Amino acid sequence: MQMKKLKVLVVAACLVLVANESQAQTKIGYIDAETVLYLMPEVAKIDTLVNQYRVDTVGKEFNSLMATYQYKDSIFRDSSKPMPPAVREQYQRELAELTQTLQSWQQIAQEAIQNKQQQLLAPVMKKIQDAINAVAKEKGYTYVVSRESLIVAPDADNLLSAVATKLKITLPPQLQPGYKPPAGGARP
Repeated sequence: MQMKKLKVLVVAACLVLVANESQAQTKIGYIDAETVLYLMPEVAKIDTLVNQYRVDTVGKEFNSLMATYQYKDSIFRDSSKPMPPAVREQYQRELAELTQTLQSWQQIAQEAIQNKQQQLLAPVMKKIQDAINAVAKEKGYTYVVSRESLIVAPDADNLLSAVATKLKITLPPQLQPGYKPPAGGARP
């Protein structure tokens, strides 16, 4: 009976040691990847390219659709020229289709612009992800989570500074470790 109790105690002690060992190996860090993205020098150029796409591609297509609509509408509304019923119906259908296209154009344009932006940002996002992975591996972090998902977190586990260094970008003073806002002022 004594031997059985001793075996149970030894097994329990081993389980506690194994559990403690596995907890000690889990290290969780966090980062605000969106902040890193906005600090990347490539983002300014991408913003310019997206705005250029908005004006040159999406805007031109909208203007072309609007010009077609206005032209067909002026012909349809011109009462000085009689129009055969079949032609009148054809114009009505075309105007209805153009009206629907123009009404949904804002959503279509927004989706096209977002797709273009995602396409241009993909290499930058990969670069950031690679830097996060490298820093996590170097510092022994098992998990890295988004800062926005945490309510309380120790500054020591914030990987922002290390990732910025890895990417060779400069953090503004208020994002640097140990930053203290000026007395009487709120942190930006």
